[in-house]
Amino acid sequence: MPRIETNSGSSTAAGGQRETNDRAALAPGLFTKFQQLIYKEAGIWLAAHKHALLTGRLARRLRLLGLSNMQEYYRLVTQPDQQHERAVMIDCITTNETHFFREPRHFDYLEREVFPKWKQEASEGTRPMRLRIWSAGCSSGQEPYSLAMLLLKHFPTEKGWEIEILGTDISIRVLEKARAATYPIEKSKEIPAEYLRAYMLKGKGDHKSEMKVSPELHRVVRFARVNLHADSYPILGTFDLIFCRNVLIYFDLDSKVKVIGGILRHLSPSGLLFFGHSEHLGTIAPGLTTVAPTIHAFARSSHPLPGQTRSAAGMGESSF
Repeated sequence: MPRIETNSGSSTAAGGQRETNDRAALAPGLFTKFQQLIYKEAGIWLAAHKHALLTGRLARRLRLLGLSNMQEYYRLVTQPDQQHERAVMIDCITTNETHFFREPRHFDYLEREVFPKWKQEASEGTRPMRLRIWSAGCSSGQEPYSLAMLLLKHFPTEKGWEIEILGTDISIRVLEKARAATYPIEKSKEIPAEYLRAYMLKGKGDHKSEMKVSPELHRVVRFARVNLHADSYPILGTFDLIFCRNVLIYFDLDSKVKVIGGILRHLSPSGLLFFGHSEHLGTIAPGLTTVAPTIHAFARSSHPLPGQTRSAAGMGESSF
């Protein structure tokens, strides 16, 4: 009587799936520990319904590191000398989405209300011909490069203007993309034609499906890793404009208050702070006044924030 063969392939696959499930298993108590660790590190609070997201994102990291289970990974990532791995962990759970010239009404406001005032002040000698802009939570760089295009058009360096744009993010991965400054060619439709012709380079040959920012943009934009939930930032000086759009949505109320306080320490007394269209400050920043929807300024710009001297508030002499 012939032997009936079992489906060894299916058995192996099932065993592999069980091994994967065992590796990725995240008990409720351990999920709570990760919740607290991520909140401490980045101010991001993962609600209970994010259990599956955390499990899926970290499971890939476990496989790469050759770890057997989530408990092993937790032990690793909580070691004092594992700052880099904690940064990678935060990187794994964050979702980064951005576009060129996102929320165009902000750019319209700058061209209509702000830039003419700056030019007039510079011609009168009441404003230096230097502009500093910070894109906080810049993701893969589209926002700071969009700002660079806009500013170089209105404040050309050949006429004596000096422009500095700082893009920061907590994600190491997206900052690498931002520095590479290479994007799929289909993203070109997000860029107005005049800027596309002036500041973007189309790839050739093997790179014909890509575009790259021009050297002019590279010269005025720099990137750095900054954790907005930290007690202080490795940034010197103040900025005329700070863009922190679609970042506050990741924080709870306490973290929002902390982050806004940290950002405002780097806003010029006459500067403007931009948030995303779905973000509303409510009463958590009483020192600010709304000049346009989601655009804010200090209510009394003549009074620096506590701990910020007048000379420091206006220094702008250091680079990032």
